[in-house]
Amino acid sequence: MEDQQTRQQAAAPDRARSLESVLEITTSMANAMKTVIEGKPEVIQAALTALLAEGHLLLEDVPGVGKTMLAKTLARSIDCTVRRIQFTPDLLPSDVTGVNMFNQDMRAFEFRPGAIFANVVVGDEINRASPKTQSALLECMEEGQVTVDGRTYTLPHPFIVMATQNPIEMEGTYPLPEAQRDRFMARVSLGYPSSRSEMDMLESHGERDPLEELRPVTDAATVSGLIKAVRTVHTSDAIRQYIVDLAAATRDNTSVRLGASPRATLHLLRAARAHAALAGRDYVLPDDVQDLVVPVWGHRLILTGEAIHARRSPADVLRGLTERVRVPAPGF
Repeated sequence: MEDQQTRQQAAAPDRARSLESVLEITTSMANAMKTVIEGKPEVIQAALTALLAEGHLLLEDVPGVGKTMLAKTLARSIDCTVRRIQFTPDLLPSDVTGVNMFNQDMRAFEFRPGAIFANVVVGDEINRASPKTQSALLECMEEGQVTVDGRTYTLPHPFIVMATQNPIEMEGTYPLPEAQRDRFMARVSLGYPSSRSEMDMLESHGERDPLEELRPVTDAATVSGLIKAVRTVHTSDAIRQYIVDLAAATRDNTSVRLGASPRATLHLLRAARAHAALAGRDYVLPDDVQDLVVPVWGHRLILTGEAIHARRSPADVLRGLTERVRVPAPGF
């Protein structure tokens, strides 16, 4: 017992230094991204949270507000492999995952990796691909691997999918099924910029493309180290119980037809750890959970017809639950 305590005490300074690196490097990344994405610090925070929590991000908003630009900006801030997939109705699953091709010279089949083999994958208009092609992403996003013709290939690490979709223009689209939405850790909307931010955008983007001037501030190996450091952020039993209680409340709510899944509770826990690390803490607070419950669970809940008719949204339901479910007492 004493040996275990000694090891924990010896490891504490290293853990603290690792978490200091998380704050230092992500602050540099956020500052670099702000030179391109004007007036949206909360959206940049959400992107960094998903990255550090090993999740994937769904950007859902009207055209022209910078969804694809945000994904490209995060990718450009890291010296890593980046691929962009334009989802269209004729896109095939093999275009995403890869295919075995016969090599005439070698007289054997060889695997040609698809567009998913990158650290950062930018998926434009994901809901324009057929359900068959959308389903090709399920294994990739959940397990970080691809299986083709019975053989499994590991995807690079870190790995994040940042997909965009337009909720307004639904003609020629295939809405994401529940299983696909559940793979995304969080969904965010950029919204229209403020008047001041739009003026700044016209000034900075009107004469040049700031994305071209953005230089990487870190690399893939460093980001992998930051992800490992975030896993060490302390989460008490009371915080875990709070997340479980919130999930149970969604399943028992009369306004909800489909509540938060067990995967949703795990995603909220991981995101809360990353959120705490980005705030410079090595422990999770109830505030971290409350700040993230809407972006992490809002796209997973399916409301009843009565709730929709009453113009209630998943965000409304979740905010109501955070007011009713007991919050862990100070000193948890």
